[in-house]
Amino acid sequence: MNGREGSPVAPEPEGSGGGASRPAPEQRGSGRHLVLVGLMGAGKTTVGRRLAERMDRPFVDTDELVEALTGRSVSEIFATDGEGTFRDLERGAVADACAAPDPIVIACGGGAVLDATNRARLRAAGFVVWLQAATERLAARVGGGDDRPLLQGGAAQTQLERLAALRSDLYEAVA
Repeated sequence: MNGREGSPVAPEPEGSGGGASRPAPEQRGSGRHLVLVGLMGAGKTTVGRRLAERMDRPFVDTDELVEALTGRSVSEIFATDGEGTFRDLERGAVADACAAPDPIVIACGGGAVLDATNRARLRAAGFVVWLQAATERLAARVGGGDDRPLLQGGAAQTQLERLAALRSDLYEAVA
């Protein structure tokens, strides 16, 4: 994991007993958002929800914002309207999340970093953390990728390796 401003953020291991404590209000952050980026399956939503709870902040997943706005799943949007339309909707979701007046935890869709406007917004709005895992582990987490439009047309691990090669520099730049 990479972070722009110091130590990486990582959840405590299950069973470590760390889940019961909460930071005091003055320790909940600098007033900036905590933004998670990374490939699908990296744990952005899972880790984001846990961090939001521990930090006593709201949690926002940009893919969920798009789905709520459109009443359709990400897969349906890709299939019906194409990736370009989805990316336009995603750009709006990123803008809305980053504009939240109070600090929140934001989990970005894996491709949000493809857009230069998104990258600039994310860097300006908060502390960005790149969650990483080996493509073998990511593939195991996402399974066959049936509900992941960018994994169609090939083995999940092969597609994830392709996406990692295309996006790694962008994740590093934003984090």
